[in-house]
Amino acid sequence: MKYIIVLGDGMADEPIEELGNRTPLAYAKTPVMDALSKKSEIGMVHTIPDGMKPGSDTANLAVLGYDPEKYYSGRSPLEALSIGVPMKDTDIALRCNIVTLSEEEVPFGEKTILDHSSGEISTEDCAVLLEAVKKELGSEIYQFYVGTSYRHCLIWDKGEVVELTPPHDVLGQKIGQYLPADENLRRMMERSHEILINHPINAERKKQGLNPANCCWFWGAGTKPMLDSFEEKTGKKGMMVSAVDLLKGIAVGAGMGVSIVEGANGGLHTNYEGKAEAALKAVLEDGYDFAYIHVEAPDEMGHQGSVEKKVQAIEYLDGRVLKPLTERLDAEGTDYRLLVLPDHPTPIRVRTHTADSVPYLLYDSTAPLKREWDYNEAAGRESGNYVAEGYRLIECLFQK
Repeated sequence: MKYIIVLGDGMADEPIEELGNRTPLAYAKTPVMDALSKKSEIGMVHTIPDGMKPGSDTANLAVLGYDPEKYYSGRSPLEALSIGVPMKDTDIALRCNIVTLSEEEVPFGEKTILDHSSGEISTEDCAVLLEAVKKELGSEIYQFYVGTSYRHCLIWDKGEVVELTPPHDVLGQKIGQYLPADENLRRMMERSHEILINHPINAERKKQGLNPANCCWFWGAGTKPMLDSFEEKTGKKGMMVSAVDLLKGIAVGAGMGVSIVEGANGGLHTNYEGKAEAALKAVLEDGYDFAYIHVEAPDEMGHQGSVEKKVQAIEYLDGRVLKPLTERLDAEGTDYRLLVLPDHPTPIRVRTHTADSVPYLLYDSTAPLKREWDYNEAAGRESGNYVAEGYRLIECLFQK
């Protein structure tokens, strides 16, 4: 038996008037999920423990079977693991987004945050920008490391876990009240804006009508993580397939394999087919029992507030990940159990994460069910199936 999770990050949502009061998941054309739902258990799962902030960090830990209340030590340290940062026990890791701020002539705190991802800027361009920041602001105390796209890392030697605001939580707002209380971090953010605002890469981006990547934004502070081995914990040898450093970092910390897929960038136009192929190779050729396919695009489109693109991201997941995945497994005659779900909602209405429960679909190729339901939020609630502790859902996947 092989086991696979296909996770559409932020895929869950709320009913939207322009979609006929349906959610993007209910509205999207998803023939593969529709067909699977008729043979599957569906239900709702609560991935975010009460009192914890809704994030892809806590939620994906839960989906992988790690109780966030026990294992979570901050988001950025997990990403640091992914990019090979040698954290000391006294280090604090912070996410360093390269974001887009408004460029009117006003004091720094009066500027507005327009885009948390700088138009999904490429890793290659962002690495050049980060190098310019690092050249002036890097030191023995503050060390910058390149990640993926707009997502990078700052290591603070003998720092402290300070309260910082995720940029995607305050899109469209003036930044003053959300700047760090720590004077050094706040000053570095302001200075990074001065360094980047007239950088040649940003001048060219503006000529092309793209959002400039003109400021560092620090958030997600945490200490060195300590995760139990996934294989020792579950008895399953696992492979992570994701473009996102956070997910790759969780995998590294848990001793899982990490597949690097060419062209996988965490955006809407990622290499969906390559992700499916990487998972298939892991379970059919390389001796892995379990593959976790993480698709970031629905979450990014939720943050952008684009109904159309979020629907498109869900349709791409269905047709370009689930379709080739299930067709190949069926053609090979492989017995498998498949879990499809989001980690958390990213509703278009708020353009950030919420802690509401999300729908799951659990399919067993050896024991198909006969059901009439579809896979979406409303059907999940109506099913009556509910997993209150999200980290226990993986036990349902592995029960056979």
